[in-house]
Amino acid sequence: MKKLLFITLLSASYSLSAQNNSELKKHYEAYYKQMRTQGDVQGVINSLTHLNIIDPSVARKDTLAYIYMSENKYIQALNTIGVDVVPTDSDMALEVKAISLKSINQPEFAIKHFEEIFKRNPNVNIAYELAELNLSTQKFNEVNKYITYGITNATAEMQHAYYETKTPYQVSIKAAFLYLKAMLKFNENKATNIDAAVAILDEAIALNPNFNLALISKNALFSQKAQEDKKN
Repeated sequence: MKKLLFITLLSASYSLSAQNNSELKKHYEAYYKQMRTQGDVQGVINSLTHLNIIDPSVARKDTLAYIYMSENKYIQALNTIGVDVVPTDSDMALEVKAISLKSINQPEFAIKHFEEIFKRNPNVNIAYELAELNLSTQKFNEVNKYITYGITNATAEMQHAYYETKTPYQVSIKAAFLYLKAMLKFNENKATNIDAAVAILDEAIALNPNFNLALISKNALFSQKAQEDKKN
């Protein structure tokens, strides 16, 4: 009799818990929709967090991590979704991991995720990211590979944005790759390759005369060469 009563109470407890979870899920789903309507990002984050606890979902977790990333909360995004390369990751998850790791200055880890993105969907923009990241880690063969891909596949309408000035600006992505090519040439031998690097920068500037970063880099290289000449 006691055993039967225990089973009955346990069943009732499970039923009540399931009912409570169902009601909570409905509540937070409605809350999520309302926060989206109001444009309340923190409310969206809170509702998705509660929903993931009540009813775990990979897709919902990916969305939550993407929102964190979009708000420049890169650590929170990575804490939500992890940092490992997972073959079954969605495209959204790969993007979150790649951009977040790059943004917190972890290029070695970011490269792995950008490489996976490139495998799934080779394109010029991802090639630029990979060329830039590999340059920062001195993997020159990889840099050259992605620069070659980028210049070969760039079209006239493709643009790349830069943010080193108060007002962001865009240049043709071919000019952007030429800039990276110049930096690669210089880094391959900083003592002897200044003129060669400047010549490539001139190609980039010819395409986009307003290419501020290329102009700054060219002046810096000329300045370094002048200092070297004085020493000699």
